[in-house]
Amino acid sequence: MGQDEARGIRDTDLEKVRARYGLLAVAGSNIAITAVAVFGVWQLNGDRAVIVGVLTSAFTAMASLTTAYLGIKAVSNTAQSMSKEAGRQQDADRQQDAGRHSPARPALEGEAVQADGGPGAEPSGTPTVPAPATPTTAP
Repeated sequence: MGQDEARGIRDTDLEKVRARYGLLAVAGSNIAITAVAVFGVWQLNGDRAVIVGVLTSAFTAMASLTTAYLGIKAVSNTAQSMSKEAGRQQDADRQQDAGRHSPARPALEGEAVQADGGPGAEPSGTPTVPAPATPTTAP
């Protein structure tokens, strides 16, 4: 197993642990908020206006906490998958560059430019302009 594979496994395991403990923290917080709200409602002895306020606040806190966790987790997963894809693309680019025998260099004066990207090739997307015709004098 290569170093990159071992690092990938460790990163995956680390993300699983983070997800588990993050979810555990959110669930524990929601349970604590629920317990405090239930205790508060029980102590209010039927004052409906205050009970509605307590329950609304508890529900808002739970929804905000859960939404924040899920939003942060979604952004984290997206960023991680994008960085992995970028790493794969860089590896593919490095392998492609390693397969070339000679690095690109500018064309020397009078040297032909190869169409396949060899020495002196124009960057892709650059229009090819024909050389101007040299006028010749009549004999």
